[in-house]
Amino acid sequence: MRYRTATAADEPGLHALWAAAFPDAGTVSALWGQDQGRHARTFLAEDDSGRVVSALHYLPRPIRSATGRPQRVGCLGSVATLPDARGRGHVRRLLAAAVDAMTADGCAWSLLFTGTPQVYEAAGWRTFAAPGWSGPLAERAPHPGAAAVRLSTRADLPALRALRDGFDATRPLTTVRSADDWEHRVPVWYAPPAAILIAEDTERAPSPLGFAVLRHPAPGEAEIAEMALAPGREAAGAAALLSAAAIRARAAGATTAAVRLPAEPAILDALPYLLAETVPATTHYGMARPVIAPTAEVLATVTAPGAVHWYGDSF
Repeated sequence: MRYRTATAADEPGLHALWAAAFPDAGTVSALWGQDQGRHARTFLAEDDSGRVVSALHYLPRPIRSATGRPQRVGCLGSVATLPDARGRGHVRRLLAAAVDAMTADGCAWSLLFTGTPQVYEAAGWRTFAAPGWSGPLAERAPHPGAAAVRLSTRADLPALRALRDGFDATRPLTTVRSADDWEHRVPVWYAPPAAILIAEDTERAPSPLGFAVLRHPAPGEAEIAEMALAPGREAAGAAALLSAAAIRARAAGATTAAVRLPAEPAILDALPYLLAETVPATTHYGMARPVIAPTAEVLATVTAPGAVHWYGDSF
């Protein structure tokens, strides 16, 4: 068994591994292919026959700290092991190699998301909570305010970027999105049937109030995975967007919805436009590990009020 970084010759083997491990392997491979430094940041286990049996990848991303200052963070993903090679410590060895590489790369800390935290706890990652709510979809009338909500188009990209940058200006745990992120990464995660809804003030057009992302993670279920609101217009934007999302979700056959947004007053006040009954649904999928930064600094970031990592910044 050999443990090493990847080369271009390993790409077919990596794609085959991810195809065997992930239902969305095409997305995993597509996003991995956008990392120009992917080979040096991909660690794999190769058996004696030359087969790639386990692998992981980290991507350095600028993520805002508890103070709002961007830090270089090693975002870990694409972790997979073939079924017949599991339970042999491959991921443990690859994680150790990745931590060494992230240290040399100047990463302050490392971030990952998983449903199997025990795999990473022994290597120093710790879970953190993210706020959320769920419940049956509301059947209220459309929000009566002076706002129109529609599907966004590519022409709305400057407005979406401005809303996102403003809403996240100092928000902990958010990624500082580049033009390339908007061009390539966001469309992958929010491809149809997901919808980016934009709300506009009909009395002060063109005046965007905010945008929200509506996803359907499973049949009969809807999810609000992202939102950005214009400063000073948060209440109007949140109410209009969640009301429109409820109408659109019901039309798509959904009966329940989940909300993955920060617990801010405007959002909390608008939840009844989406949910008939609001049930707290905190998640613990996020995990963080200090690399160069002190543990207390990393903990302050992932637990800061308003901290959120948007689904569209997945890796």
